[in-house]
Amino acid sequence: MVVGASIFVLPATLATTIGPYAPWAFLVCAVAVGSVAICFAEGGSRIPTSGGVYGYVQAAFGPLTGYIAGTLLWVSDVLACGGIAAALADVTVSVVPPAVAGAVHAAVILAAIAGIAFVNIGGVARGARLVNATTALKLIPLAIFIVVGAAAVHRSNFVQTAAFSIGGLGRAMILGVFAFMGMETSLCASGEVEQPTRTIPRALAIAILSVTLLYVAVQIIAQGVLGSSLANSTVPLADAMAQVNPTLRLLMVAGAGLSMFGYIASDILGSPRLLFAFARDGLLPRALGRVHPRSHAPHVAILGYAALASVLALTGTFAELAVLSALSTAALYVIGCAAAWRLMRRDVALAGEALNFRWLGLATVIGVSSMLIVIALAARAEIIGLAVLVAASAAIYFLQTRTARIRR
Repeated sequence: MVVGASIFVLPATLATTIGPYAPWAFLVCAVAVGSVAICFAEGGSRIPTSGGVYGYVQAAFGPLTGYIAGTLLWVSDVLACGGIAAALADVTVSVVPPAVAGAVHAAVILAAIAGIAFVNIGGVARGARLVNATTALKLIPLAIFIVVGAAAVHRSNFVQTAAFSIGGLGRAMILGVFAFMGMETSLCASGEVEQPTRTIPRALAIAILSVTLLYVAVQIIAQGVLGSSLANSTVPLADAMAQVNPTLRLLMVAGAGLSMFGYIASDILGSPRLLFAFARDGLLPRALGRVHPRSHAPHVAILGYAALASVLALTGTFAELAVLSALSTAALYVIGCAAAWRLMRRDVALAGEALNFRWLGLATVIGVSSMLIVIALAARAEIIGLAVLVAASAAIYFLQTRTARIRR
């Protein structure tokens, strides 16, 4: 779940911020997000719920904090969806004449999101089939890129092209976190894993190590092939392969587009159902809780979510939306780590033996502190926006619960 569309775009953005030091950003983020994943695994093993992280946050800190966590989750998801849709449009216009690039860019965003929403309104089975059709293929172009690109690397291309700054480092760390996002979704079902005390730590180690090696290899090869031009590329993997063979460039463009389309399909399959759950519980407008009379899909929530993602993609860029998404996720990670620690201290375990990770305290400290550092490295306006989001979600919760009590 971690390896998604961002790796097809991030090498250029990271090269812009910290140049050839970008692989180190992936290594640092691997430690940080790996620590968070351990906490999520612990919390998920103690409160196994289809609600995911906000379910065990609610068990640890109450419904208000659970609602804030759920809000951070869906806002992060829709920002990421919009960012990936914008990146998909960028990839597409890289192979069309400049004269029609603007129109094609908007058309790709609207067609992709609307088409996927239409499929999902037809029912969860159709949405799942669409996701399954794209998931298995996304690793093929990355494998080809590493194997072919390794032979085209030039040592002279590893030069510092961007002036080192704290701001650039902060941007790189935030985008690195974005690249590692997604692991928490599967780990929140840890209570349903056989022999979790042995299986989950091993799975975490395999996932973190393999993803980190993949990301570092892609970044190094992209830098080694493109050199200083990497920072100016909108399709870095495709441009790198063009140095080897023009046909391989088209393969990378197609692979990137397929991976991005698959990410959007997966997101629109799952994330609108969080809005549906909130509406069903009276925490969002009840219209979002309606289901289609034939497919029983939450069609209003799907359409509303798709419309918001489309607006974000049309008005923002991948890097801008990815940063905002990562900040929302970082705040969610802080709450999730603290909740897992609290549940362990209270010895809460609703489904048999919990994970009981031996060094959960250390993982909590690393996870919380690293995510707070990531938030602190953001621009002031972005930090204020995150604070406003948290405050607004709390206000909406109190308003909705008070309205519900009055109606009763």
